[in-house]
Amino acid sequence: MTFRACVILPTYNEAQNVTSVIPRIFAQASKIPTHDLHVLVVDDNSPDGTQQVVRTLMQKYENLHLITGAKQGLGEAYKRGIGHALRELTPDIVFEMDADGQHDPDLLPIFAYLASHDFGLVIGSRFAPGGTTPEFSPWRRTLSLIGNWMIRIVGGLPGVHDCTSGYRCIKADILQRCDLTHLATRGYSFQSSLLCELLRHNIKVVEIPMVFHQREQGQSKLTLKDQVEFLGNVFRCRIYRPGEFLKFAVVGLSGVFVNMGCYLFLQRKLGLPLAIASPLAIELSILSNYFLNDRWTFRERRTGSPFHKRLLTFHAAAGVAGVVNYAVFMVLAAVFHLYDIAASLVGIVCAMLINYGTNSLWTWRKSSPGLKGTEPEEGPATGMGGSFGQKEQVPIAAVPGKKRMVTATTDLRR
Repeated sequence: MTFRACVILPTYNEAQNVTSVIPRIFAQASKIPTHDLHVLVVDDNSPDGTQQVVRTLMQKYENLHLITGAKQGLGEAYKRGIGHALRELTPDIVFEMDADGQHDPDLLPIFAYLASHDFGLVIGSRFAPGGTTPEFSPWRRTLSLIGNWMIRIVGGLPGVHDCTSGYRCIKADILQRCDLTHLATRGYSFQSSLLCELLRHNIKVVEIPMVFHQREQGQSKLTLKDQVEFLGNVFRCRIYRPGEFLKFAVVGLSGVFVNMGCYLFLQRKLGLPLAIASPLAIELSILSNYFLNDRWTFRERRTGSPFHKRLLTFHAAAGVAGVVNYAVFMVLAAVFHLYDIAASLVGIVCAMLINYGTNSLWTWRKSSPGLKGTEPEEGPATGMGGSFGQKEQVPIAAVPGKKRMVTATTDLRR
């Protein structure tokens, strides 16, 4: 039985690139014997004639498809493309791929092979061991590494090296279980949003190191708006449980009253000096917040680290959040001359988001299930460290023309 695979190519002003990229993709069809390869171009009404080029190519490739629409960003294009593919083409696996030539089509057979061997998500990784970005300037590489670090730490994806990669292979049945409509991102940060959504479905992930090539023609479409959206999405990825975050916010608000009440009692009633009453009140509010979060907000996660370790981690997170709160307040009030009350509120919000993300990720971290990796051909798997993943020797000898082993980083998350 032959299954179906669909490569989704979002395009905007890629007429020159699709001329070469699409034939290179279909050249891999014979190397994917398990699947019938289709390509779906999702064009945002490009004014450079991209649609005309694709329609010309459709006369040569019967499995080439085209849908069009208004330009609303990469994320919206992928949502349209994935929805159309699942409804009309019914693939078993779906590829995400750029149309600018930066993603090597030669990896498609490897991706398809791994997808047919129990991996729900295959990521072409620029930052896994062996991956390279030779055309990146030092500045762009630094920005990419910082962005991935933020997604891993704040977004809670510590086992993934490349959280923003646009080259992926995803099992269609997993995509069908995902609710893409609630992903508010419209631009490039869609990739990190989708990754967060996919990893909530207890899937097995493998990263394949790749060379990220230079764009063949045209210019990058990454805008300042995309970068701002990415920063907002970092925290949105972490706050994927509105009820849990609301509980955390309620506990935080109660801490304000505990702090003020204890301070007034210690200073007004007992007559303690300010220098003693204030830190005591702060410590009591931290303890109050900890016990309420431990017994209420994160009640289902208390099977992880011991009580005293959670308490120490919570204290550390509170300290970091306090520093952030103060820093944001001082910058907004002293540098930008924002009204002090408004600056204080912004600082509190930033601190609360960091506090929630840190405590959700570390203090009450969800335990990860054991990996069910493929059996290596040569030697045992070597651990990455932590409970988030391990490196495995993934055999790909069955892929035509690929008589070698790939050292792949695997990760399984709830």
